[in-house]
Amino acid sequence: MATGQIFSRNTQALFYNYKQLPIQRMLDFDFLCGRETPSVAGIINPGSEGFQKLFFGQEEIAIPVHSSIEAACSAHPTADVFINFASFRSAAASSMAALKQPTIRVVAIIAEGVPESDTKLLIAYARTNNKVVLGPATVGGIQAGAFKIGDTAGTIDNIIHCKLYRPGSVGFVSKSGGMSNELYNTIARVTDGIYEGIAIGGDVFPGSTLSDHVIRFNNIPQVKMIVVLGELGGRDEYSLVEALKEVKIHKPVVAWVSGTCARLFKSEVQFGHAGAKSGGELESAQAKNQALLEAGAVVPTSYEAFETAIKETFEKLVEEGKITPVSEVEPPEIPEDLSFAIKSGKVRAPTHIISTISDDRGDEPCYAGVPMSTIIERGFSVGDVISLLWFKRSLPRYCTQFIEICIMLCADHGPCVSGAHNTIVTARAGKDLVSSLVSGLLTIGPRFGGAIDDAARYFKDAHDRGLTPYEFVEGMKKQGIRVPGIGHRIKSRDNRDKRVQLLQQYAHNHFPSVKYMDYAVQVENYTLSKANNLVLNVDGAIGSLFLDLLSGSGMFTKQEIDEIVEIGYLNGLFVLARSIGLIGHTFDQKRLKQPLYRHPWEDVLYTK
Repeated sequence: MATGQIFSRNTQALFYNYKQLPIQRMLDFDFLCGRETPSVAGIINPGSEGFQKLFFGQEEIAIPVHSSIEAACSAHPTADVFINFASFRSAAASSMAALKQPTIRVVAIIAEGVPESDTKLLIAYARTNNKVVLGPATVGGIQAGAFKIGDTAGTIDNIIHCKLYRPGSVGFVSKSGGMSNELYNTIARVTDGIYEGIAIGGDVFPGSTLSDHVIRFNNIPQVKMIVVLGELGGRDEYSLVEALKEVKIHKPVVAWVSGTCARLFKSEVQFGHAGAKSGGELESAQAKNQALLEAGAVVPTSYEAFETAIKETFEKLVEEGKITPVSEVEPPEIPEDLSFAIKSGKVRAPTHIISTISDDRGDEPCYAGVPMSTIIERGFSVGDVISLLWFKRSLPRYCTQFIEICIMLCADHGPCVSGAHNTIVTARAGKDLVSSLVSGLLTIGPRFGGAIDDAARYFKDAHDRGLTPYEFVEGMKKQGIRVPGIGHRIKSRDNRDKRVQLLQQYAHNHFPSVKYMDYAVQVENYTLSKANNLVLNVDGAIGSLFLDLLSGSGMFTKQEIDEIVEIGYLNGLFVLARSIGLIGHTFDQKRLKQPLYRHPWEDVLYTK
């Protein structure tokens, strides 16, 4: 066990099992105290490496993340405190690993419920190797104006209120972390404040004892008086009694053992800590308080009188000239996090993204205001979900079914079309699913599957302007533009595209109006008079029928329809549908274990 000061303004720690809030509180305390370097040197997250971004005052810093204790200790040889936020299941093993590192002097174990047999091994190893263990079940410790562990002393407001941003003259040790905060406040009210405060932890076997730290405080010149808060249960306080009797402690000790109310209960009472359970008269709060009083400690008659006893002891030392009260200093203001400042109404900040189609902030995600549970309970289809996310409204069933039909009919068109071919070649090159899918999707454009929007755009413009098929087609010809949605490499007048026929049949049976499709058919009749393969293709059929869906449903304004066509909604249908087929081709090639594709020589015309 160390015999003197264990922390300083230069102390740095390694933090095990990343927790953002306690680390940020440590860094804010550093800034409050005017430290030049952050007290957290590195973070240990088993299995991961990199950096974590946090704030040191107004400056954003990157703290290294290491995958093992050994790597962290090697990278930060001056960091001698190990703060262990592991669960009770793994806290012992990780703490032992830290104690075995030559650079680590102090280990703080935050977890409660660490097996007692494991704790005893940690205690034995630490004492044999002159190291300090705080905990298990501890909040940690603090040296005022210098260094603190994790959540010790709570919020910045509490730290400022307790004057912990500069050193005082009092050494304090307790079993309880929560009561430590209370006593920091009490001591700040009636003295010049804490120099060092330690919570040894509430488990039955703490890594270090009350007397360990009291004796250590006795050896620190800046500590002029000592305050101890014990509790019923166990016999730790008797080691302090023996130290007082043997005159190992020369500074005034003000002590109180809480739990005197236990005698009011007829049966044995278990208080909050595992160790706070009286095992007989000797372990009662009354017996311990009496023993401390007889050994020379200042012991009040009740907890209510504890503050007065501390105040009187401090004032006596001041009168004797043994304490010169610390001059007060003004701490710097900690910059407030933007999220808190916004909540408190102190600042306003612009958002970076606007979303109107979904919201994941509540208990469950919502699509266009419809909760996920409603979508499932009402049996919404894929078409219904598309209508919510794409059009921000629930479309009639005949509309959503038409969307689904389009997806089914356009999901695939065999392995020979350009998009599928590119996906197959990429998959056979050993690329992953996403790469293979994207290589096929990138083929979509004016010549392959990307003419739906253009077909809708040109058919709508011609129809709404009252152009005859002749005027429309010949006008496009004069501009050097092929009519989108007309023409096919394989299909013809005598070999119609079955997909187009199925779409037209569905529309005739379900749509209230098919004026745009009728116009597209009139254009087809004219183009067939020019060439046998200038038939209405699936792009033209979907484009014209979607215009009928939008206008016939009565749910969209003219401006909204124009915007939908202009933005590219309709091509989105082809992209969504064909992704299904391209993924299928990728899986097919990988399942068949097809080798790298090489185009055959005989299929290439080599020419100069």
